[in-house]
Amino acid sequence: MQRILVVEDDLDIQELLKNFLQEVGYDIVLANDGVEALSVFSTAQFDLVLLDVMLPKIDGFAVCELIRKHSKVPIIMLTALSGEEEQIRGLDLQVDDYITKPFSMPILIRKIAAVLRRSGGPGEDENKTIAYQNLVLDCDSYTATVDGSAYELTQREFEVLKELLTHQGRILTRQNLLDKLWRYDFYGDEHVVDTHIKNLRKKLGIDFIQTIRGVGYKIDKENEKQPIC
Repeated sequence: MQRILVVEDDLDIQELLKNFLQEVGYDIVLANDGVEALSVFSTAQFDLVLLDVMLPKIDGFAVCELIRKHSKVPIIMLTALSGEEEQIRGLDLQVDDYITKPFSMPILIRKIAAVLRRSGGPGEDENKTIAYQNLVLDCDSYTATVDGSAYELTQREFEVLKELLTHQGRILTRQNLLDKLWRYDFYGDEHVVDTHIKNLRKKLGIDFIQTIRGVGYKIDKENEKQPIC
């Protein structure tokens, strides 16, 4: 499990980042300010640092500069400062990416995975393709290939299908999918999930996504039919 140091003084954002990153498989360590971040960083090994700029005691730029004196650990800066000057300053300090607030959690996850891949780590999408029956899902290009024909999917369609494929044999409720994929940027009818499933079936011509009436959706484990409860 890869370990990420999250340095963020806003407790609500800190908790959001912790919960979301843990859900996708990262080990998370928290720091509330620049001094604590440097102390924690000196006592453990990290695969990546998620670093806010506006921090108490020592700001994120100074933390980054001090870390870079003795480590090449990947650093992604998070900040509400969107000006060119601030971004150039961060890039001059050799940060690996610079993300302005507010940001999309799914996009942040993919940026983390991309940075980890570039640094030699496996990242989130270690398995870059997922094969199931006549379908191949490409995690880099966000495309699906069925019987050799490629189809472009929207980001959310891709994520719904990937979630079902990586949990074969398990029933995922609409709320499961909303909590994991829409999470904090969705307020509305949970039947939006139904619409995405309908679009996937129509677009790809697949029939292996099962509707579990009154519960949610499921894809059987390949070559193993599971009883529907």
